Amino acid sequence: MNRLSFPESKFAMKRTCLRRFSGVLLAATAFGILPAASAQSISTADAPPPEPRRPSIIFIQCDGLGWGDLSCYGQTKFQTPNLDQLAAGGIRFTDYYAGDAASSLAGAALLLGRDTTHLKQRADMDVPLAADEITVAQRLQQSGYRTTLIGEWFLGGDGTSGAPWLKGFNEFAGYLDPGETVDYYADYIWHYAPARNPTPDHPAAFQGRETLYDNADGKKGEYIPDLFAKAAGNFIRTYQPAPFNGYRPFFLLLNYTIARPGDGNTMPVPTDAPYSDEAWPQPEKNRAAMIVRLDNHIGELLEELKNLRLESNTVIFFSSDTGPQTGGGVDPKFFQSAGPFRGGRGGLYEGGLRVPMIVSWPGTIRPGQVSDSPWAAWDFLPTALQIALREPPPNLDGLSVLPTLLGETQTNRHELFSWELRGGETAQAARLDDWKMVRSKAGEPWELYNLKTDPGETQDVADKNPGVIAKFEELLKK
Repeated sequence: MNRLSFPESKFAMKRTCLRRFSGVLLAATAFGILPAASAQSISTADAPPPEPRRPSIIFIQCDGLGWGDLSCYGQTKFQTPNLDQLAAGGIRFTDYYAGDAASSLAGAALLLGRDTTHLKQRADMDVPLAADEITVAQRLQQSGYRTTLIGEWFLGGDGTSGAPWLKGFNEFAGYLDPGETVDYYADYIWHYAPARNPTPDHPAAFQGRETLYDNADGKKGEYIPDLFAKAAGNFIRTYQPAPFNGYRPFFLLLNYTIARPGDGNTMPVPTDAPYSDEAWPQPEKNRAAMIVRLDNHIGELLEELKNLRLESNTVIFFSSDTGPQTGGGVDPKFFQSAGPFRGGRGGLYEGGLRVPMIVSWPGTIRPGQVSDSPWAAWDFLPTALQIALREPPPNLDGLSVLPTLLGETQTNRHELFSWELRGGETAQAARLDDWKMVRSKAGEPWELYNLKTDPGETQDVADKNPGVIAKFEELLKK
């Protein structure tokens, strides 16, 4: 892998020693679920503030948002103006791939920098992250970043080695099991906040299920995606880089439960406005309203960063964990949620793997770009580390795409992308240049498609190209 050195002026950073905040500090949660302390009283005892000014990093990952679900990707039946604005201010990638077609596998690939052929996780059972599996959050935390997870977490619950507070997140507010995320008006949330003076025996001030009284006894006072958005805003305001904390940057992973069936196999949303009068099936009205509501939350987050004057020193990644899924009466074809691609969540055709990816870094990334440079979820970890001015470890499947983000020549590229969807059977897929190979079961003949001439994967040309199949198999053996 080609390692990069970055001129100081590229980031407008000076490697000067920053004064360290002294005195006794009070730990508190940023989420607004427990009472929050003032910014001046937040503890920095759990990690020293870094010396250089480094950008904060926000990764927003939606659950089952398709490539075609945003108007900047071609959606015409509803609009996503705030995400369009985010794309216009940075780079919109057309050939970005999810880690896999199932959430747990996709999430592990993103966090560990490994493709799914090298993961322990499965689509048909819960396999927590192991103690020796080091996440991007742990690596950024060790580098001095304040790290927080808001939303879904399917890689280990309380009492396992994969609990989020053991995998590099200083704070967590969300849900630990897929079954918990289908209730958009849940009356509790899992919450972890560090202790004021943590010790091995007492690391947390709070750890467990916290009651959401506005939703108790069947009430619907707090819509969970709205709560996630509110928590994200509270976190940014509380932990913004500032002189009192040595300009300590933050890493926020915001995993939205959005655009997927909820409890009772429906698509619950507080209101289907502005689509109430559309002659659409009700599930489609609800899904469009959910996505537009998400877009509004993104607008609020961007406004918060602007008001705090953090926008030029914050890198935002926006994507989805998998392609669109069916359920709740929703038909992905109604909105062409997968764009021109075949399939969706749970399958390894392009519709299940190719998802939106927008990256914005005002003042550093040239605005208004559209890139067809392919990359995948496992490339995020090395990219984030190089943004943080740290060298990625050598034993990763991912490669840093920071040169592409900076408008420089991307000298290190993947020769092959590969996926395994392990469940009752193991489905497999791989991409080599414009060729895509896929099979629903190991041992079956490969299907082969030319994505340049057939992006919808409609014409299997395996019989006509045995040499291409042989090249794939040779690379896969390596």
